Amino acid sequence: MTNYAIGDIQGCFDELTELLEVINFGNDDQLWIAGDLVNRGPKSLETLRFLKTLGNRAKIVLGNHDLHLLAIHYGTTTQRRSDTFDEILNAPDRNELMDWLRQQPLLIHDAELEYTMVHAGIPPNWSLKKARSYALEVEQILKSTLAIEFFRNMYGNKPDRWKKSIQGWERIRMITNYFTRMRFCSDKGKLDFIAKGSLSCQPEGFLPWFEHPGKTIDKHRIIFGHWAALEGKADHHNVFALDTGCVWGNTLTAMRLEDQQLFCVPSRKQQE
Repeated sequence: MTNYAIGDIQGCFDELTELLEVINFGNDDQLWIAGDLVNRGPKSLETLRFLKTLGNRAKIVLGNHDLHLLAIHYGTTTQRRSDTFDEILNAPDRNELMDWLRQQPLLIHDAELEYTMVHAGIPPNWSLKKARSYALEVEQILKSTLAIEFFRNMYGNKPDRWKKSIQGWERIRMITNYFTRMRFCSDKGKLDFIAKGSLSCQPEGFLPWFEHPGKTIDKHRIIFGHWAALEGKADHHNVFALDTGCVWGNTLTAMRLEDQQLFCVPSRKQQE
């Protein structure tokens, strides 16, 4: 069995199919998907349906676009102009797909392979043990009857820094924002939600989350997506950025976990 991790698909199903052919993805192989399965690309519905059929052969973490789709499905928010969810929302298997999607975790850790995967990152002031525990708090809510209340309270930029004293929905929102929206933060975990570009747009007093020294960042191999402007370059020996901006016309990337070899296919937008 070979393990491959793939960055943000965002509905680029044709490129996903081509990438699986390039890596010769077989029946005994496993996919790790770093979140943002859907949105802005043309075939989000096909992407969800395919990944669902893989069952235990797909390890998936939720990204911010996936959570946004779920919030729309459960009626706690409406589509934005740039959203491309119509096919999913009109699909006959919509409820089944959404039930499956909200069962997916925020963090996956494989002790045997020695990899941890999240969508956006892990703050430098959290250990892996704490990160796994905090992720579980949110995951349990998503799988419960409190899911709709979660989506009502999910959006917002406050609080923007972790404190043990944070309770209730503010605590859950803070955890969710770390795992699904973080790019730049301070050494204490204060988030900047404005800067979304390359490292050259780094705000004063902030660094990319993976450039702060920390127990998790320095001692564990972390796979993440979310930050297309990095173009797959995190410049950290054990941090692997796999969002290479397929939906923006760049590439879709897979990394073979056993030897960290990269495989890429161009976006169909390049060929138009």
